[in-house]
Parts: sequence; C-alpha cells; structure tokens
Amino acid sequence: MCDYNYDVVVLGAGPGGYECAIRCAQYGKRVALVEAREVGGTCLNRGCIPTKALLHGAEVYECAKNSAVCGVITCEVYFDFAKMAEYKDTIVSKLRSGIAGLEKAHGVTLIEGFGTVVDAHTLDVNGASISFDKLILATGSSPARPPIPGIDGKNVVTSDDILTMTELPESFVIIGGGVIGIEFATLFASLGRPVTVIEMMPSILPGVDADIVRLLSRVLKKKKVSVINNAKVTSIDGGDNVTVHYELNGQEKTAEGACCVVSVGRRAMTAGIGLENVGIEMNRAFVNIDEHCRTNVENIYAIGDITGKIQLAHVATAQGFTAAANACGHEETIGYDIVPSCIYTSPEIAFVGLSEDKCKAQGIEYRVGSFNIAGNGRAMIMGDALGTAKLIADPNGKLLGAQLMGPRVTDMIAEIAAVLKMGGSISDISETIHPHPTVSEVIAEAAHDFDGLCCNALPKRK
Repeated sequence: MCDYNYDVVVLGAGPGGYECAIRCAQYGKRVALVEAREVGGTCLNRGCIPTKALLHGAEVYECAKNSAVCGVITCEVYFDFAKMAEYKDTIVSKLRSGIAGLEKAHGVTLIEGFGTVVDAHTLDVNGASISFDKLILATGSSPARPPIPGIDGKNVVTSDDILTMTELPESFVIIGGGVIGIEFATLFASLGRPVTVIEMMPSILPGVDADIVRLLSRVLKKKKVSVINNAKVTSIDGGDNVTVHYELNGQEKTAEGACCVVSVGRRAMTAGIGLENVGIEMNRAFVNIDEHCRTNVENIYAIGDITGKIQLAHVATAQGFTAAANACGHEETIGYDIVPSCIYTSPEIAFVGLSEDKCKAQGIEYRVGSFNIAGNGRAMIMGDALGTAKLIADPNGKLLGAQLMGPRVTDMIAEIAAVLKMGGSISDISETIHPHPTVSEVIAEAAHDFDGLCCNALPKRK
C-alpha cells in the first residue's frame, strides 16, 4: 500500500466538508481539511447564519415596535444597522472558532489554501503537494450572476455583498423571488425599507405549496413589498439610484431603488480545481455522483452544492456523512425523498415530502388534514397567529408530507421528517401527546382534522 500523507483529504470546509472531515477522523483515519477561505463555508460566513442573525434583529425590532399591545411601553424604538451587522459578525466569529476547535480536537489537520486536483491521489495546495488515499470534494457554490447588461454596475450586489454592509440602503429592487430573495425582502421590509421583487416565474417561491404562497403574499403586501411576477429583467442601470429594466406582458417597464440585489440562484464552484485532470464526469457544472456519493473515479467522492442535488446545508452534511462512511470502508447510501426545507420569512415556512400540488402532478390519491394557526394559543400570545399546518396522507392515512407556516415552524418540521422516515401515519402524530401551550400543537390538530376530529376548529360544512 502506498504511503500517502493522509487517508482522506476533504476539499472545502463548508457544513458538508467540515463535518465530513470530523466523521472520517471518528472512523480512525488520518484526515486533512483544505479550505481557501474561512471554515464554515458559505453557510456560516456568507449565507444561513449571518442572514438569520440579521433576520433575528429585524424580528426583535418589530417586536419592540409592537410591544405596547402586551403592556410593554417603549418611548422610542429605532434600529442601528451597524450594530446589527456587528452582532451578526460576532455570532459568525464564535461559530467559526468553534469549528476550528472541533477539527483540532478530533485530530483533523486544517490546511489553509486553494486546492487543485493533480491526479487521483495528489492535491496541490498553493504549490505544496499533498497525497491521499481518498478525496472528498466539497467546494460549494457562489451566487449566480446571469448575463444581464449592467449587472456589474454600481450598487448592484449579490447576497454575499449585502452581508458585508454596515449601512442599509434606503430602498431595494430584488431580482429573483426564490428563497434567498424573499428572505431578504422580509428583512428589508421589516426594517422599513421599500422593496420591489421581480420574479420571472408566475409566482414567488416556485415549488412551495400554493396556499402558503398566497398567505405569504398577503403578508408581503402588508409590509409594502411590491411583487412583480412573470417579469423578465432585460438590463440594469447602476448608480446612486439603480434602475432595473424588465419586460412584462410584452411591455418594457422599470423599477428603481438605491440598491439592486441579484438573487437568482447559485452556481457550483467546480471550475479551476483540476477535475479535468482525473476525468471527473460532469453534468454541466455539477459533479455526477451515485447513491454512495462516489464519482466515476473510484477513490474520489463529492458532496454538497457541487453535486446538483439539493442545495441545502443539511443535505450537504448528510452527503458528507455518507461519503465519509464509504470512504472509510463502510457501506451507506443516501436518498433525497425526505429533505425538510425551511424559509425564514415572517411567519416562517417549512415543508417536507409531498405537497398537494405534487400529489396532483404525480396522480397520487391523497387527503388533507389542516389547522389554522389563528386557533393556537401560543401563537396568539406571541402576536404571530397567521399561518397554517397541512398534513398530506394517502387515503389510508400513511403520511406523505407536510407544509407549515407560522412562528417557529422551522424548529418543528423535523417531527414530520422523522415520521416520514419511519414510514409512519397520521395516527402516529394524532396519538402522540403534544405539550401545551406550544405552537407544535398545530401539527397534532391537523392530524386530528384528517379524521374529522379536531376539537379546536369549527366543524367543516358537509
């Protein structure tokens, strides 16, 4: 056997890569983790965590503004965006230091530098050669920049740029009504900034349950967010005041703001890392993998956004565990049918499994149990009682999926995912005692409604 520097090298220290490296070390392997920027990757440094830190600040601000309703009287409420950004950076820094400490504690060697694949057992990192038995690619993604004339203009930014700002522009035009765009729209609008969202598709949040999108659209309208669907951006004029040109129903129109945020998805970071040197099979910019997260090169695996599966941090982590197991001599596979998704709007949205729309599209018979969040005591106390809980099951009650909208539903969706994973049923939920008073009771109420036995809702007309 060749004497390699490491048993496993993981290229990329995002949420998939850094946990994958630790798992390989837990299996007793000599492991190196190579990262060109900060440990934690996009999720920690330029994505999930900083965005949610700012959204939390906006939520606290809104709570303070509306506190009089529950007897808390404030003289003056205002926000300091520079302080919010400082808070965000403090959280990110603490978590980043924690990851570095975990890697060290588990015996993982952290190597700073840009890694390029030389051959099937060699990586070049800033001119230094590192040999390995197994390689796990986890290089992640970056914001997509479509070829729109003017996209590089002044005050035209991506999500990465927004998260480095310490001053909040006076108004925004957001190109893209997907998850990233709508979360930013929620943030800016909560802080009192006018927002226009331009979306190419007929609806914002494509793929999300239609009833939930309708509810959210009402919330956004109340927050003074203008949403323009079926619109194609044709050009951008950057400057102190940005003008976005778009086409709607055959007519040329414009939207203006102090800042334009381009949020039209993410592109895999696979260019320039030497994949062609070993003949890695690609699907456009994505790396092809099998259910073991293995590429066509036997000793090389790939995980996360570069695989083109589902671009979510928790999917990257799950893939990382699968790749680590297989790279270390175990036998594991991964599936993508039960993956919870979370959207941190206000109210929050979370879903997993099949929706009504997907059941209809696939010709699957189903029934629905639902409950209006307005009937939940804890949500009412929190002043956040808009939303719904929907459970989808086959006619025999086998659970197929769930869609939730309401306070803290992103913390609750894992319950549904666990039931789905076990092949469970509506009765598994309805017969589980849910604590009172909690928002989680809405899940049990929806399960009771499936059988026409919900006690906290008016009877449905027959």
